[in-house]
Amino acid sequence: MINFLRVLAFSIVFSPALAQDKKAESILDAMSAKYKALKTFNANFTYGVEGATGKLSNVFTGNVTVKGNKFKLKTAGQEIFNNGKEVYTYVKETNEVNISDYNPNDDSDFSPSKIYTIYKKGYKYKFKEENAVGGVSYEVVELSPTNGKSNVKMIQITVNKKDKSIKNWKVWDKSGKKTVFRIDKFVPNAPAADAMFIFDKSKYPGVEIVDLR
Repeated sequence: MINFLRVLAFSIVFSPALAQDKKAESILDAMSAKYKALKTFNANFTYGVEGATGKLSNVFTGNVTVKGNKFKLKTAGQEIFNNGKEVYTYVKETNEVNISDYNPNDDSDFSPSKIYTIYKKGYKYKFKEENAVGGVSYEVVELSPTNGKSNVKMIQITVNKKDKSIKNWKVWDKSGKKTVFRIDKFVPNAPAADAMFIFDKSKYPGVEIVDLR
């Protein structure tokens, strides 16, 4: 789950010293502006490992709701509640919840709430191609890490040309493994009361609480 979060939000921030591709930058700027303008959003997603045939294995689905720096993420038998102060990670199999402090600085590379800043640090980027799927045009931007110690070899982000929403992103590690994250449904400004981001132990009878703060 932690590995998923690290890739889900991989938060790539721009370094002025790099000579970046202007076309790629304009696409990413437009995508970022779209997400920053939203008060909330909800998304259903699928992720898995893509093989040589293009089919996914080890497939998981999930749902995330984001409101500012708060989020609720549900996938693979886990629920993660970030209320802006603490993070509660609930594991259904063991009926256990771990509590840790939320640090927005430490979390900046991992949080679903930072997905729209995915082009802003530690990577250089370039426009790769434009393609069409089902009559919809998409633009693909390719990113590569500036830090040679990174386990990430390359990332490709596919953006809807018209509305600047993210369709999917693919991450290659140095072993050649390709992980795909696909947005199946996206709801902008979805209803999201603050109570949604708070773990309510009364709804999880017998839960074991592990406080790591």
